[in-house]
Amino acid sequence: MADTLGLLRIRVQRGINLAVRDTLSSDPYVVITMGQQKLKTHVVKKNCNPQWNEELTLSIKDPNVPINLTVYDKDTFTVDDEMGNAEIDIKPYIAALKMGKGLLNLPNGCALKRIQPGRTTCLADESSIVWNNGKITQDMHLKLRNVECGEVLIQLEWIEAPGCKGLESEVMQAPWNPGKPRNPAKRHH
Repeated sequence: MADTLGLLRIRVQRGINLAVRDTLSSDPYVVITMGQQKLKTHVVKKNCNPQWNEELTLSIKDPNVPINLTVYDKDTFTVDDEMGNAEIDIKPYIAALKMGKGLLNLPNGCALKRIQPGRTTCLADESSIVWNNGKITQDMHLKLRNVECGEVLIQLEWIEAPGCKGLESEVMQAPWNPGKPRNPAKRHH
């Protein structure tokens, strides 16, 4: 865990208007992958608007490694059908976490940052990074790609875990010396 920055809890809340892959409905579940990590929710039978309300936790070593969310339709006798996918961009969330570390006594519901949907994101709607009860969370409304319809609602929450580096101790590379980390404590006079 020494090379881990922390844990990212992803609350997979629900699906909206997911594609029909069986006769009249689908049996959807979500798979989240990041590098070698792969987590999945339970299957919701015969429902194109499923409520998963499930928490999946990833170990974050490098926030630049893409996190992919894929929805599948569970099939009994054949390979499960893909029902669309989305990329979860955590870089704005990590930046807000670093900024929010020194903040205290903010009112609940205070938005630290708002991210707009665009061509480079899978957001279906504006996403806010919010301060609540001393925690910083981000609600995301993801529009699924490579499918005719479907959206998934998730929430991100950072967990500082014992034995992890944490975000504040991340080594920053000096732009003038990319090979060595800058150590402001050492000064040569």
